[in-house]
Order: sequence, then structure tokens, then C-alpha cells
Amino acid sequence: MDAADKAHNTLLARYRARLQDEQADITRRFCADHDSSALLQARSQRIDAVLCDLWRDLEMPASLALIAVGGYGREQLYPYSDIDLLFLLPEPPDAALADTLEHLIRLLWDIGLTIGHSVCTPEECLEEAANDLTVQTALIDARLLTGDLSLFARLQRAFQQQINLQAFFHGKCLEQKERHLRYHESPYSLEPNCKESPGGLRDLQMILWLAQAAGFGKNWKALQEHGLISREEQGRLEMREAFLQRLRIELHLLARRQEDRLLFDHQTAVAERMGFVTTQSLRAGEQLMQRYYQTAKVVTQINAILLQTIGAAIFPLPPHPPSPINAWFQETDQFLDVVDENVFKRSPEAILEAFLVMAQRPSLRGMTARMIRALWRARTQVDERFRADPGNRARFLALFRQEHGVLHELRRMNQFGILGRYLPNFGEIVGRMQYDLFHAYTVDQHTLLVLRNLRRFLASEFAHEYPFCSQLISNFDKPWLLYIAALFHDIAKGRGGDHSALGAADAQTFCQEHGLDAADSELIVWLVRDHLLMSNVAQKKDTSDPDVIAGFAAAVRDERRLTALYLLTVADIRATSPKVWNSWKGQLLEELYRLTVRALRAGGQLPPRQGWILEKQDEAKRLIRAQSIPDAAHEVLWAQLDTVYFLRHSPAEIAWHACLLHGRIDSPQPIVKARRHHSGAGIEIAVYTRDADDLFLRIVGFFSRAGFNIMDAKIHTTRHGYALDSFILLDFSEREMSIDALLERIEHQLAAQLASNALPEAPPAVRPSRQVRHFPIQPAIAIQPDDNGQAFILSVSATDRPGLLYTVAETLAEHGANLHTAKIATLGERVEDTFLISGGDIADSANRIRLETELLDRLKR
Repeated sequence: MDAADKAHNTLLARYRARLQDEQADITRRFCADHDSSALLQARSQRIDAVLCDLWRDLEMPASLALIAVGGYGREQLYPYSDIDLLFLLPEPPDAALADTLEHLIRLLWDIGLTIGHSVCTPEECLEEAANDLTVQTALIDARLLTGDLSLFARLQRAFQQQINLQAFFHGKCLEQKERHLRYHESPYSLEPNCKESPGGLRDLQMILWLAQAAGFGKNWKALQEHGLISREEQGRLEMREAFLQRLRIELHLLARRQEDRLLFDHQTAVAERMGFVTTQSLRAGEQLMQRYYQTAKVVTQINAILLQTIGAAIFPLPPHPPSPINAWFQETDQFLDVVDENVFKRSPEAILEAFLVMAQRPSLRGMTARMIRALWRARTQVDERFRADPGNRARFLALFRQEHGVLHELRRMNQFGILGRYLPNFGEIVGRMQYDLFHAYTVDQHTLLVLRNLRRFLASEFAHEYPFCSQLISNFDKPWLLYIAALFHDIAKGRGGDHSALGAADAQTFCQEHGLDAADSELIVWLVRDHLLMSNVAQKKDTSDPDVIAGFAAAVRDERRLTALYLLTVADIRATSPKVWNSWKGQLLEELYRLTVRALRAGGQLPPRQGWILEKQDEAKRLIRAQSIPDAAHEVLWAQLDTVYFLRHSPAEIAWHACLLHGRIDSPQPIVKARRHHSGAGIEIAVYTRDADDLFLRIVGFFSRAGFNIMDAKIHTTRHGYALDSFILLDFSEREMSIDALLERIEHQLAAQLASNALPEAPPAVRPSRQVRHFPIQPAIAIQPDDNGQAFILSVSATDRPGLLYTVAETLAEHGANLHTAKIATLGERVEDTFLISGGDIADSANRIRLETELLDRLKR
């Protein structure tokens, strides 16, 4: 090793050890004092010193400048953040200087720094900035570390002259909008990003970038001195920023890398590091997340106020006299404004009037910053006396009756903290997360999404989404009653006990206090108490059974209540999580609605079983004739089928089977036919083959290995020993083939497997998802006799996973049990499956207990 290499290695070892020691020292101090700003500043200063010393040791040319940009330029360097550097040169580098810079950059990486860098002249830098908003933003935060001060000053002067302030403002606002869209415009996801999500640190940095570009200073104190925010707002901003900064620091230190997502893996550990303690009612992680959501809510609100305030300063409008609206409000440039800042102090009733005016005047684009501030300060006036005022109650109720703006104004009320004060029980669910992996949003956000869905049913531009819902709600006499039911349906979540019953009691009190008539009150209270009824019947019960329909019809009593419940149910399921709703669930609910309407119009009953079967058979015959099949062709097959088959299958399915098996009811080879389901929801499969004890197990194994989700199964055995089984599949895997090719492959491969009489093959084991590992679902099994006492209903609740249905089928086969129907309900990461079974050894209660025990044991593995 020559002297140069030895000197290089010595330098490398010295700086690497120095960085490690200083990082450890900074971390120790933070763990002792939890001072976020001190850590950020200390790390920036230590890196400053390292870079300056290294610059000097390498004797870099005096004509160059080393500049910190980005978060490093702001002196907000998180434990594992990248270090963004600009190497500024007076002119393009020659070969020698290029080699020197390359050596320096490589050395920075070797000593342990993760850097992002650019090398350019002022002219090149300005050219890039002219076409790149990111470069402009980086230059706003630029800070000279060492080197030629005059070169850096030249760049700054030229940049300030070049930047188009209005274009920069528009560009950053668009950038924020696009970023928010990536996170579904909500800070209330299960695993938010504390930097990038709406309400995160980036929303605060956004304000400071715009303020600095406009000359209003680079921190909250400077904004207060320029009159853009009050001292109270400055304090709130500094407090919220400190919370988010500490959260991000703790995430970095815990993950030992740049990690800004509040993953389930980290929530509990970060909460405990930040001093949250698990109580009987709330885990530490839940407390942390509720605090985070409340913080994000305040940040989004202040972000909106300051964007409007800074925008007004950057885009001064010609002075227009405000247009009076009433004694409290005026219109200023299409924004609602208060006549003076003391309006709400003098007249608290104007608080609710403000939202009512917004809903009544769709031409208004929003509220002025002054108006928003005044509302925020006035929120504490919404107290018990305010809530008891008849005028305020009338205004609140009137909001729901408005043709436009109901959702927007309720969202605005929630954002400003007024909705939760007017309805204290609603205030308790603000920021409350539901850790069931079924609901992807906080309870308040979910509630407002339900209301959004109901409003979309009424909007003509969304009629194509759910035309049946749009048709029903357009004929509903008082849609605003559904909005109130939506507001209360989950209001008791997290209170303990049955949230539906507790919420119904809250709704009853609300209706009485707000003077609703008896019929409207009864509908709202019933909807809140039974808002889960329709989804449970559609997804868990055999709706081909007339007795099930009759029982459901008796519970809903009339078409008005049925329509209201159907609309609320669809809106509710769609608002839980993007993964929960699918067209198959929509089909189940619509079929249940139509069957129940028919029963209600017939006095609460469908035709007797035999009459209903004859109706189905007549319709099936009509469909068979349309296929040019001889009139009597179905009789051979139907002679082998019993009453249960005709009850459980629709006329379309009965006709399809008859046409498929025409002349083949004694086929020696398995017959498999696949087609798209008529609703567009998935794939329908018919399997016809000689019955065997392990047949269902083999079919389920095939579908599981092929990556299909079985949503529905109807299992039937003919009188002459053939199995006629029907399946509805959803295909969630990506397949590079057409639907026709997929159907053909299913038919060929499944028929070949059944013909081979191969032993059942279990699907491969799959590790549970990261989310499920942190929120495991305890499996539950129940076996109860059905209403007729001729079979048993097996209910399974467990974590969804590939092969779950195979496990159930395998266990049933070991007990010799026959499976007649299977209904699969997937709720996020949880399944709630219902099976109708009979036969084997399960008639004996001891064997049923053994079956339950074995299933539980297998599902826990």
C-alpha cells in the first residue's frame, strides 16, 4: 500500500468513526430530553462541520461553493434522511476538477453519508429551475456551507429575479393536490405517512416554502410578525409541528432507516417511546393514532387558511365592495365573509347559520381566511346552552334538507371542530380508529363517506355508478332522513356494548330534541339499530329459502323501510374500505331487495314452496325453448332432481343446467362449464360428475391452487348418484389472458383433474399479511340446527387466507358430512362463512363438538 492509499484510508476511518460517534451522541441526548428541534439542528450542524472539515482537508478549490439544499438546507436533518448537496461551480469543470469532485462524492458515501447531489454552474442551475418546480423548491432552502460566498450570492440574486411567484404558487398547490390524491385525500388511513399524507409535515413545509418565496420569512414567528397568523395560531402550529417531528424521528430511530410510514409494525413501539400507556379501554398505539389524526386535522385546516391568505397576498384582486347577505355575513369575491371578526361573539347562533348559507349559495367558492379563523375561535361557544337553543336546532336540521352542499358543510363543520361540539357523542369518534382491518378510516371519516355515498346516489353525474340506487333514492320521499341515520349509525363505536343499540338511543334523543315527527323518528332509530341486518341476511343466509325472505320481510315491515335500509347498507359497505365492496355483494343485496319487495307486496310472504318452484320451472322452460331445445328435453334431468335443487337455483341456472346436460345425464366423463356471471360479478362454474366422498374437497383444492376466491357454492346430488355443483368465483390474480381463454382453461383443467381421480391436493401454505400479524383475528366456530331441524348451519369467522375453504372442506369430509351450500362473506382481512351441512356423524352432539374443536385448531395454525 502506497502513502496516498494509506492517507486515504486513515482519512476515511477517522471521518467514519467521527460520524458514528456523533450520531450516537445525538441519539443519546434525544432519548434523554426528547427535544426534536435540538436533534434536527444538532445533526445538521454536525454534518456541516464534517463536510467543511473534509472540504478543507481535500483542499477543494476556493472558487467552488458547497451548498445545502432541501431538508438539510432548512437545518431539519432527520436521523436517516438523505443529505442533499449542490456543488456550485463558476464554470463547467475540466477533467481534473471532475475527478476531484468524483473522489469527494465517493468519499462522502464511503464515510457513511447518504447524499443526493448535483454539480452545476449558476447558469445551469437557473436553467434547470426554470423548468423544474423541485429545483426551485430546493433553491428556496439553499444554505451556503463553505466555499465562494460571492458565487452563492450571485446564484441567489439571479434566482430571486427569475422566479415567477404566481407560477410557483400555482405549481406548489397543484403538487400538493396530486400528493393528497395519492393518499386518497385523507389523513385517516390505517398506516398514514407522517411526512407525505394530508396533514403531515409536507403540508407545513408547503406553507413555509410559499411564505419564504413571497418574502414573509422562513418560520412561524416570521409569519406571525407579518400578520399572516395570530400568536395563538403560531403556538398551535409549533406544537403540531413538534409532535410530527418527534414522530418522524422516533420512526427513523426505531426502523434504523428512513421510514415515514406509521406501519402497524411500529405503532405500538413508537407510542410507548412517546409516553403513551395502554389502558383498559385503549391501547397505546390507538392513543398515538388518535393524537396523530387530531394533529393532521388541525394541520390540514391551517394549511387551507394560510394557502388562501398567502394566495390573496400574491394575487391581489381589484378592490370590490363586499355584497351584503344579512346582518352577519357578506360575500367577498365569491367567498363568504363575516361583516366583522366579532360576529360570532355577539351572535353565537350565526355559527350554524354560516354553514346553512354556504349550502344555500352554491356560487360561493368557500370561506375567507378571516371567516375561518373567526369560526375556529368561536367553536368553544357551542356548549350545552347553544345546543338547547330551538333556533340552533332548527338551523342544524335545516342543513340536512338542503338541495346542495350537505356533505361539504358537514365536512367543514367536522374540520373546524364544530360538528363534534354540537353532537358531543360524534366528537368522541373523531379520530377514532377501528382496528379490525375491515374499516380503512376513522369512524368520523367513515361516517361522512357513508353520507357522501348517499348524496352520490342523488347526483345525476354519478347515476351510472349504481343506477338502481339512484332510481330508488330519487323516488324516496325524504332522503334527508337517511343522512341523519348515516350520521348516527356508528356514533357509539368504541363506547363498549352494542354500538347499534347505543347509537339508536342517541338517535332517539336527537329526534325528540329536534322535533321530528313520530314516523320519521321511528325510521331513523330503526335504521341505526338494524343497519347491519340486510348485509347479514344477504351474505350469511340462504335467500333462496322462502322462509328466510318471509322473516326478513317481517323485520322490515314495509317497502319504505326496506328501501331506506337497502340504500344505507350499500352506502355503508362502500365506505368501509376499497377492498370490501365488490359487484358480487351488490348483486346479493339487490336480489334480496327484489325478493323482499315481492314478498311485501304479497302480504309478507312469497308463494308457498311448491308454487314458487312451479314459477321457477315455468320461467326455466321459457329460457330453454329460447335455446331451441326440444320442449320435453328437460324432463329427463328434472326427474333426477328434488325440491331443494329448484329452491336454491334461479330459473336462469336451472335452464343453463338443463341445456348443458341435454342428452348427457349419464355421462361417464366429468362435465365442466364456465361462463361469466350474468351480473358481471365474477365467473359461474357448473360441475357435473359421478358423486364421490372427496369430490368437493378436490374441486375446492383446484380453485384455491389456481388463485380463485369462491364466493358462493351450491352442492346437489341427483337421485341417480351424480353431483351437480355450482360455484361463483372471483378472480383477484393478474392473468395475461382473455376472459374466454380463462374460462376454457378452467373447463379443461378441472375436468381433466376430476377424470383422473387424483387424490385431493391442498393449496400451498401462505404466510399471513403483515397487517394480520399485528391484528390477529381469533377464529370462531358455531354449529346450530337450521330452522327446519333437518340440517345444521356451520358458521366460521377467521382471518382470510388462501386454502381456508379447503381446510373446512377437508374437516367436513373426515366427519362424512355433506355440504349443501356455502356463502362466503369477506370483510377486509376477515371472512365470515356460512355452510349448510348434514349427514355423517354430526347428528350426534359430541361429534359436533369434536368437529368445532378440530376446525378451531386447524384455523389457528
